[in-house]
Amino acid sequence: MINVNIKKKILPFILPIIIIIVWYIFTEGLGLIPYYILPSPVNVFNAAFQLIANGKLIEHSISTLTKVFSGIILAAIVAIPLGILLGWFETLDEVTSLMISILRPIPPIAWIPFSILWFGIGLSSAVFVIFIGCVFSVLVYTIDGVKRTDKVLIEAAQTLGANNWDILYKVVLPSAFPYIISGLKVGVSIALMCTVSAEMIASSKGLGYMILTASQLFDPGTMVVGMVIIGIIGILFDVGFRKIQSKIFW
Repeated sequence: MINVNIKKKILPFILPIIIIIVWYIFTEGLGLIPYYILPSPVNVFNAAFQLIANGKLIEHSISTLTKVFSGIILAAIVAIPLGILLGWFETLDEVTSLMISILRPIPPIAWIPFSILWFGIGLSSAVFVIFIGCVFSVLVYTIDGVKRTDKVLIEAAQTLGANNWDILYKVVLPSAFPYIISGLKVGVSIALMCTVSAEMIASSKGLGYMILTASQLFDPGTMVVGMVIIGIIGILFDVGFRKIQSKIFW
């Protein structure tokens, strides 16, 4: 059993280690790929050390996390109650379904010009873009979760004398909760992509801004550091949501 557990923990790291070794050989070892095309792992490490030493990496990471949390929290505040209502009241769902279907496929990046016009360049503009990117995924998952509530449970609650509020709060919401968590999980992934895009255009701080500035200064090492940190943040969010889901389904 111990060997199996160790194997499961080691296996995910094998491919990244192989990629780093091959990456090092072709860049630093054999020198086949120039620095300005792809920096070596040593260059990336040095860039990361400098960014940590001068505090810029922490500053930009905190800025990005602030935008992500703000956007996803606003999306949850709007989408979860609205999704419960739309999933529960069929007429309301039919009235709004066309508008949601029109707005949902619009890429969040398309809203960046309007976000700049309405909020200027800064935190509010980026949060708005993240909100637009997240709200529909959370909304759709919540609606689906409400509609998938077992009708037998609802009928049993009605038989026992529960009113609509009791059914929504004690039956529908617990049943839809796993779907809501899945929607938030998808929303966070979208939020990270939206954040980086928004920071490259409508912000003066954050990992996206750091990557854009590094590209303009021909500093690919810093660019890779920014990309890696975004990936790590995504992994941490994914692990967090998996733990929440495991407790829900336990």
